[in-house]
Amino acid sequence: MIYTVTLNPSVDYIVKIPSFSAGKVNRADDEAVIAGGKGINVSVMLRQLGVESTALGFIAGFTGAEIQRLVREMGCRERFIMLTEGFSRINIKMKTDEESEINGAGPVIPQASLDALMSQIGTLQTGDILVLSGSVPRSVAETVYRDMAALLAEKSVMIAADASGRLLMDLLPYHPFVIKPNHHEIGALFGVDIETKEDAVVYAKKLQELGARNVLVSMAGDGAVLLSEKGSVHTASAPKGVVVNSVGAGDSMLAGFLVGYLEKGSYDDALRLGIAAGSASAFSQGIATFDKVKRLLL
Repeated sequence: MIYTVTLNPSVDYIVKIPSFSAGKVNRADDEAVIAGGKGINVSVMLRQLGVESTALGFIAGFTGAEIQRLVREMGCRERFIMLTEGFSRINIKMKTDEESEINGAGPVIPQASLDALMSQIGTLQTGDILVLSGSVPRSVAETVYRDMAALLAEKSVMIAADASGRLLMDLLPYHPFVIKPNHHEIGALFGVDIETKEDAVVYAKKLQELGARNVLVSMAGDGAVLLSEKGSVHTASAPKGVVVNSVGAGDSMLAGFLVGYLEKGSYDDALRLGIAAGSASAFSQGIATFDKVKRLLL
C-alpha cells in the first residue's frame, strides 16, 4: 500500500479574474473548490492511474470536513486525524495576468494528535511506500519527516519525498527511494542556479552522496532529469501544451514515476509516465484524469 502524508491540507479556492485591480472590486469569470495539499494531490493522481493509496494527515473544522468529503468523492482512501480545535486552511489561487496565491496558516497540531499520526506511520510494513510531501505547519518541528523515516528504519518501507530545505536534507541519511526536488529547490540547497539538465545531474549526484537513492529533478517546461541509484542518467522533455495550472504538476509527476516504476521496474518507463502525468496536470484545472495522461503517452 502507498501512504501519502499531508500535514497541512487545505480547501483550495481557485478563481479566474480577467484583470486584477488592487483596491477595487474584482469579479471572477470562473471558480472552483478542490481539496489541496501535495500528498493529497499524489493520492488523487495515483487513483487516476489505477493505484490505491491511503491519505494521512490532519483536518479540522468545517473546512476539514469538506476536505474529507472531497477526497472521498475522488475515490481516495483516507485516515485523516480530526483535530478538536481550529479549521483546515483555505488557500486562494488567483488566476489572472499571472498566478498569485494567498495560503492560510492552518490549525495548531497538538502533540497528542502528532503522536497518533506517528502511531499510524509505525504500522507500515515491508513493501509499503510512504510519500512525504510539502512543508509542515508552524506548530510541527521541521524534524518530523526525519522522525517518520527513523521510525521505519528497521523496515523495508520505500520513502518518496517531495520537500525542500532542511526537511529534505534531514531525510537523506535514511536513504529515501526517490526524492523529487525541482531545479529551484536543488539550486537553493547548494546556493547555485540550475540552468541545464547537466547542472541538475551534477547536484543530483551530491544528493546521492548524502544518501538519496534516486533523484528526480523537475525542470518545469524543460522536462525532467533522473539520476538512478544505478548511476544511469535519464532525461525527458516536456510535452507541448498550454499551462493552465502549475499547482499539483510536480505531485502528479511523483505519482506517475512511482506507478511507472512499480508496474515495470524500469526507470525509463517511470520517467515517461511521470512526465506525462505532471504535464497533463499542468494542462488541466486540477489533477488530470487518466485519459489526459494517456493522450500524452501516445
